[in-house]
Amino acid sequence: MFVRLPTSVSEAQECLVEGAVPVGGATLVWASWQRDGFPEQAVSLRELPEAKVIGDGTLGAAVLLHEIDERVPEVLRRAAAGVGTGAVRRTATVGGNIVGSTLRCLLPAALVLDARAVVLEPDGPVETDLAELLAKRPLLLNLRWREPVASGYRKLTGEVRGEVPFVVAVAVRAAEGAEPPQVGVAVRDGYDVISESTPYDADAERILDVLDRTALGTLPDAVRAAVREEVVSLVGVVERVADGS
Repeated sequence: MFVRLPTSVSEAQECLVEGAVPVGGATLVWASWQRDGFPEQAVSLRELPEAKVIGDGTLGAAVLLHEIDERVPEVLRRAAAGVGTGAVRRTATVGGNIVGSTLRCLLPAALVLDARAVVLEPDGPVETDLAELLAKRPLLLNLRWREPVASGYRKLTGEVRGEVPFVVAVAVRAAEGAEPPQVGVAVRDGYDVISESTPYDADAERILDVLDRTALGTLPDAVRAAVREEVVSLVGVVERVADGS
């Protein structure tokens, strides 16, 4: 197998046109290739600047999970830190986790940030939403978002049913134009993610009352309790910031 390492978007496009298969960090595809056979050529974005950026509201698809640090919001940082083992995080990429994985550990965090995806299409890079990214699985270049006011994350290991742990991601997104600030909450339930949002309120109970009338209200009690704790904590942080304390 020949692995191609484009250094520009135009070179990456050429690789795709010529049939190169995106490899990411190879943590997910290697076993299937060993079983089913290796492609003639693969393409890695690890030398592509647009796929390696971190910070200023952008996270590249070729960034390794262990490289994610204080340059991104807390919710993304903690989600990345909770993926697998240290060895996995040193090889797995952002793009592989969101597009190639069934667990998609970073997806709840990206959803509460209302992130957009920049993907590579035949005519060049285009921006799309996460729903289209997951449905069509194009080559992801990076994620982009507006910096949140505050965010949080929790992984409920061993607390409730199932082999796949529940995760809870929360964020308060800043006001945009005439729109008020929004509270985003996303919960991974098995291999699915439930995502809801509502206008911010300084009274956490009012936020929780609205969220409880959505699909989040059907979750197990332990998960709903975790959502409650994260939302209450988030509101406390936002109000302290507003008070300047």
